[in-house]
Amino acid sequence: MKFYKYISIIIITYNSNNDVIKFIRKIPKIFKIIIVDNSNDLYLRKKFRNNKNIKIYFHENKGFGTSLNFAVKKIKTKYFFQVSPDLKFDFRQLSIIYNEGKKLKDNFSALGPRFTNTGEKGHIQSNKKDRIGNVKAVHGSAMYISKKSFKKIGGIDENIFLYFEENDYCLRGRKLGLRAFQVNQTYIKKKGQTVKFKKKEEKEKLIKLLSWHYIWSEFYFHKKNKGYLLALIYFLPLLIRTTFKFLLYRSIKKNNNLIKYKYRLKGLLSSMRNEESYFRL
Repeated sequence: MKFYKYISIIIITYNSNNDVIKFIRKIPKIFKIIIVDNSNDLYLRKKFRNNKNIKIYFHENKGFGTSLNFAVKKIKTKYFFQVSPDLKFDFRQLSIIYNEGKKLKDNFSALGPRFTNTGEKGHIQSNKKDRIGNVKAVHGSAMYISKKSFKKIGGIDENIFLYFEENDYCLRGRKLGLRAFQVNQTYIKKKGQTVKFKKKEEKEKLIKLLSWHYIWSEFYFHKKNKGYLLALIYFLPLLIRTTFKFLLYRSIKKNNNLIKYKYRLKGLLSSMRNEESYFRL
């Protein structure tokens, strides 16, 4: 069975560079590829204008979830594999993931490969001895999903700009009886960030963005699924610690940590005030 006919590859990009282009070129041409670029990168379109299997869409940068929902509307295949270009993956392994999905009779929210170089704290994985392991959520940088299940679950919450999208999606799936699984016979590796900045000021902007959105999304996720009061009680110690660290690093003028905790504090307070995820570069 030519499994690749049933799978589209989705890639969300921002400020693409040569690493992203190299990643795309390594994907076998038998796959249909949808690229959603959030930075109006004309260079990217120029590079792949002769590739009939690749379609590039420019989309306003409203976050990962909005871009993925947009991309899924464009695909015509039964399944899609959304993958970040900062990863190393042998796309031939999609045949294994596809077959595992068929064994589950498509009764899953998402399937994902096993990461070879991630810490347990950052991403909890299943027991590697299991052929396929149930997890609360697959990593958002590499998700194999049935378009039918994606629609049933309601897609990605577009209130979230960045972080915790997969946690929220997989939790809603579990409530509908659709669990997430890690396919431990397939492997993927992190390579590093594909968003490159030449100036120190640009790097600081990225630190601000990630720090703000991580904590905003974490509080939002808890608030949405556990209620505002429980989320507030859970995050109160974190609010105190973050405030203390911000004041400490401001007093000793340690700039990198000051930026991180200043914007973490701003993001948490914004989420606690029920404000939208508005912060941008």
